[in-house]
Amino acid sequence: MRHRVKKVKLGTDKDHKTALMRNLAMSVIIYEKVKTTSAKAKAVQPFVERLINIAKTKEKKHAIREIERLLQHENSSKKLLEVLAEKYKDRNSGFTRITKIGNRSGDNAPLVQIELI
Repeated sequence: MRHRVKKVKLGTDKDHKTALMRNLAMSVIIYEKVKTTSAKAKAVQPFVERLINIAKTKEKKHAIREIERLLQHENSSKKLLEVLAEKYKDRNSGFTRITKIGNRSGDNAPLVQIELI
């Protein structure tokens, strides 16, 4: 039974899930708009929101260290600190939006678009 368990499995082991989350978060940050399945989008949304909050609230040196530890990608951390932190300085939360697109033709999986507002 999985009563009150709040983690998302996504049908993979832990290492694959963390790599998937990092890559999807980097894509959302760099391209600001990504098409994916609804389960993956719902799993990555709090991760992206947390990264933007880190970029906004912490000192620059500490924010760089924490973001680099979580993402390990130089361009996404630069964009978070320089562009997105300034863009969302007046906003407390709700930096991302999930929009339903339809179903994938191959396996009929529900597709969504996760984007930065």
